[in-house]
Amino acid sequence: MKNREMKTKVTAVMMAAAMTVAMVTGCGSTAATTDSTAPEAGSEAGTEAAAETETAAETTASGTVADGSFTIGISQFAEHGSLDNCKKGFLEGLAEAGIVEGQNLTVQFDNAQADTGTAATIADNFVSQKVDMICAIATPSAMAAYNAAMDADIPVIYTAISDPIGAGLAKEDGSSVGNITGTSDALPVTNQLEMIRIMMPDAKKIGILYTTSEANSVSTIEEYKAAAPDYGFEIVDTGINTIADVPMAAADLAGKVDCISNLTDNTVVSALQTVLEEANGKNIPVFGSEVEQVKNGCTASMGIDYVELGRQTGAMAAKVLLGEASAQDIPYETITEASLYVNTAAAQKIGMELGDSYISGAKETFDEITVE
Repeated sequence: MKNREMKTKVTAVMMAAAMTVAMVTGCGSTAATTDSTAPEAGSEAGTEAAAETETAAETTASGTVADGSFTIGISQFAEHGSLDNCKKGFLEGLAEAGIVEGQNLTVQFDNAQADTGTAATIADNFVSQKVDMICAIATPSAMAAYNAAMDADIPVIYTAISDPIGAGLAKEDGSSVGNITGTSDALPVTNQLEMIRIMMPDAKKIGILYTTSEANSVSTIEEYKAAAPDYGFEIVDTGINTIADVPMAAADLAGKVDCISNLTDNTVVSALQTVLEEANGKNIPVFGSEVEQVKNGCTASMGIDYVELGRQTGAMAAKVLLGEASAQDIPYETITEASLYVNTAAAQKIGMELGDSYISGAKETFDEITVE
């Protein structure tokens, strides 16, 4: 389905976020091979070969490669643990469906390094390579892939999109706007607020740092502000444009609040150590949004499992590749279960004591800080 009106909407958001476009060099395509021992036309073997060729041509026309293998372009917006876990889970989900990298799957991978212009270049490159599918990890990459593949009949499967509707990738009822579907990592905001209230009974102000051009971050901020009064909190938010803005913004925010709650904002997560440094200097905790942030120094989180999110995405992708369903007919899916993760070393660093109940009730507890 070609939806040019939606393409205009998504492009407008992308242009507002555009920064310097980095040149991305794509992987080369696999050259076709010929068989010099092919049977002569008119022979019985030749007739059978012709039939097989016709069948192979039909298979190719349906969007798969003639030999039954597939090529997927994976576009990841930034380099950090949660998105890395999505990629890991995505390949695991495909493998569970029999689509295995190195056997019947070729993967072309590129990382935009948190640059929106580069994400667009990567998507255009995958389309020019005529991949069978684009997997887009994080909102800016998904928006770029949707725009690039709209007229190319290439399905896009996304993951780690907090608000597919707000990003223009899904309709209000959850159905697709085109040849695109995937999974959402919508944050369990109320679970996070409840956790913070229990851990910090006297806290009043929660700081949130976010990128103004990330649609998922903007919508999550609004959700935080709507729910915060129910838990006795005020949200103090600070917007940034690029990763270069993080040091000054984090220093200013840390001096105004009782704690910081991190989103899955790709730019901010890429500069997590800077945020932690400023917060540690004020002896206030930073609460993460998923397990990798807790490993890397956040005190605790009520978050989702990103490997599992990726695995769920891989299963959806397999259905599309194997012809069991089309992307435009599959509503996006969301993991709703939130789990508690705590880091006792991070708490000790700011003089915060975590009770035994938090540790015993956590899905995972870490006693050291792993900086990546």
